[in-house]
Amino acid sequence: MQDEELLRYSRQIMLPEMDVSGQQKLIDATVLIVGMGGLGCPAAMYLAAAGVGHLIIADDDIVELTNLQRQIAHNQSTLGQAKVDSATATLQNLNPNVRITALKERLDSARLQEILPQVTLALDACDNFTTRFALNQACVNARVPLVSGAAIRMEGQVAVFDSREQNSPCYQCLYRLGDDEQANCATNGVMAPVVGIIGAVQAMEAIKLIAGLGEPLTGKLLLLDARSMQWREMRLPRDPKCPACGAGSH
Repeated sequence: MQDEELLRYSRQIMLPEMDVSGQQKLIDATVLIVGMGGLGCPAAMYLAAAGVGHLIIADDDIVELTNLQRQIAHNQSTLGQAKVDSATATLQNLNPNVRITALKERLDSARLQEILPQVTLALDACDNFTTRFALNQACVNARVPLVSGAAIRMEGQVAVFDSREQNSPCYQCLYRLGDDEQANCATNGVMAPVVGIIGAVQAMEAIKLIAGLGEPLTGKLLLLDARSMQWREMRLPRDPKCPACGAGSH
């Protein structure tokens, strides 16, 4: 690490459980973030600021006026731009030491199978079940940890699925193919800070997994009700018959 990096990350490095070794793990890591919307923007910004060395960001959409209420990596001047280009400029302004790979595409199963072996961790910040299921399966196959987040109306949830752990569930232990595709912000609305809260929790879980800090949310589902600002935690067991990670899935 250079002197400038030691100074930049000094407030993290002074944490005994982090130290220089934990910071170096962040610098050496590659994180795939699928979706540069309400969740992906704050998650990517915190991961870049914290010093994750390489961020691969994927989104096939452009910045629209309705996005600006909550997608904080974009702004008025980037309307009409590809979200990954808008986000890249924001992230590089935050931390020029971070390498950004921008993929202006909707990642399908084949593409994910190419990318996943190169990454330390994946972060699911997308808005459709098709991509979520494909990302989950690719993470299971490549044994890459997945930090999953979702937010709608004034509710949010975060879970960690780590296929390196023998008893960890996967996303498909929680949801099944054919679940409600209409459950999204475009049809139901969402309160702006809710996605920020969930995206920040996703970033925190990613940092914990990469640096080996604390106790990740593996095997748990953390639920936020912002109306009362109450959090609930549920145990999430692995489904032995799960079509993605169960005994008969491979």
